[in-house]
Amino acid sequence: MMASAQHTVLEPAPETAAARPPARRRWLVPLLAVLLFAQMAVGMVTSAVQQTPTIDEPVYVVAAADYLHEHRIHYNAEHPPLGKLVIAVGVALADPHVDAAFTGDQTEAGRHLLYESGNDPWRLMFWARLPVIVLTLLFGLVVFAFARDLAGPVPALAALALYALSPDVIAHGSLATLDVPAAGFVLTSVWLLWRARGGRTRLYLPLAGAALGAALATKMSMLPAVPVLLALAAWSVGIRRARRALLAAGVVALAAVAVVWAAYLVVDPRLRWDPHHTDFPVPVLHGLRGLLVQVLPFPEAYRDGMRIQFGLENDPWQGFLFGDVYDGSRWYYLPVALLVKTPLGMLALWAAGAVALVAVRRLRPAAPYLLVPSAVLLASAMTGSRNFGTRYVVFLPMFLAVAAGCVLATGWRRRSAATWALVAFVAVSSLRTFPYYLPYSNEAFGGPAKTHLRLHDSNVDWGQDLGRLADRLRERYAGRTVWLVYKGSGVPEYYGIRASDPRRVPLREVHGVLVVSDSAVAKASGRLAQLIDSAREVGEVGHSITIYRR
Repeated sequence: MMASAQHTVLEPAPETAAARPPARRRWLVPLLAVLLFAQMAVGMVTSAVQQTPTIDEPVYVVAAADYLHEHRIHYNAEHPPLGKLVIAVGVALADPHVDAAFTGDQTEAGRHLLYESGNDPWRLMFWARLPVIVLTLLFGLVVFAFARDLAGPVPALAALALYALSPDVIAHGSLATLDVPAAGFVLTSVWLLWRARGGRTRLYLPLAGAALGAALATKMSMLPAVPVLLALAAWSVGIRRARRALLAAGVVALAAVAVVWAAYLVVDPRLRWDPHHTDFPVPVLHGLRGLLVQVLPFPEAYRDGMRIQFGLENDPWQGFLFGDVYDGSRWYYLPVALLVKTPLGMLALWAAGAVALVAVRRLRPAAPYLLVPSAVLLASAMTGSRNFGTRYVVFLPMFLAVAAGCVLATGWRRRSAATWALVAFVAVSSLRTFPYYLPYSNEAFGGPAKTHLRLHDSNVDWGQDLGRLADRLRERYAGRTVWLVYKGSGVPEYYGIRASDPRRVPLREVHGVLVVSDSAVAKASGRLAQLIDSAREVGEVGHSITIYRR
């Protein structure tokens, strides 16, 4: 069945009322699409303006600035450069002063650039985040186009709504980080492979390879998708025609490799690389991992970055899940975190979309394109040792939004009404969390105010609310003694916060206002746990910082 269907291009807008709007109302789909993009843009720009740097962002920003000024791979070598080149567009527009003589590590360099070099961190971070915001909006066009190709304009609108209202996508699409760009490039590659079906290969296969290369040149965690996408490339042109199938896979692979090399060459045309000048040691790998890294046709800096990543996987990491602090990782962490942080209506539509792709004959050819890459990347992420957040699987709200839109292509009126009701439920849940998208959790788990009781780190508290904390302390606690345990990359003093660390003095001396980041609260032990237990909670900031009084 699949082999015979592979050359059949699904017609957009099948003959169902749910998938095709009446001629008099065809203007409604583009109008609603514009409104969805507008609310997404407002959410992301508001977050970008109001949030202080998260933990990872200063490192990416200083790496981008270093690319522009020193033209070298130095900071953050454990990640490829393309995502930081995107960020560099905004950094170039901000035109910050860069201290070329600074010799600290990447964390210190990020802090130095933002807070110690005469730059305005608010302005610099906004410009650094802006290219990622634009890219996130462009990936929304891919979601819409993919769903329209599969099912028509109305299902495409539903898919776009789920994407544009996803708290995770808005939260991480507003940051100068790599997760959303990498995931979006993979989605784009899969969509182009779908379009390569039916003989339209000359244009779409090279573009699909380029998009795959962009993903690989942004985050190495996208590597597990490579064999899947190469197989889809072969499938798109006809798996029974072995020569054409191998040629298609080869075109995609060659284009992907070329883009990875191009990303490094843009940074440094001479490809200078010194593994001794990295913040993390480059370990020697043995066995299958060592062989895999050695045979990859990428620059040595990329392969050493992979070695660093494998080394980090072996480090002892601590996790937090539903009140339990544990060492190592738990394979079910990400599925559980997704249940907490995904709107309930979205979860239902994801499941319905996956079922529709498998059960509906006309949609079945699209199932391998949407479900297999998602499943492989999810399985890979679940085996990782760092249980830090749903940002590692932010590709799911993209792929499964397209799948969910296909529910409307089944043509059942009751199913159509239920679908739009669930989309409306998602909209209410997402809009209610504005502008605190990062700590979002759905209604079944108490909403954003309760997320810190179940998850930590980038799920809740990534250091983003230091500026909001400064405003709160000025408004309500001016003149009070403040004690602060902050988890983040910001510098409290820059924002006017004068505070001491309560863990460095005897407990009996800690009186006044005690402020603790929720990730620190989650893992509190020893003296900090005693301080919190003997204090009274009096407020919170951004659902990520708790204020106590002692």
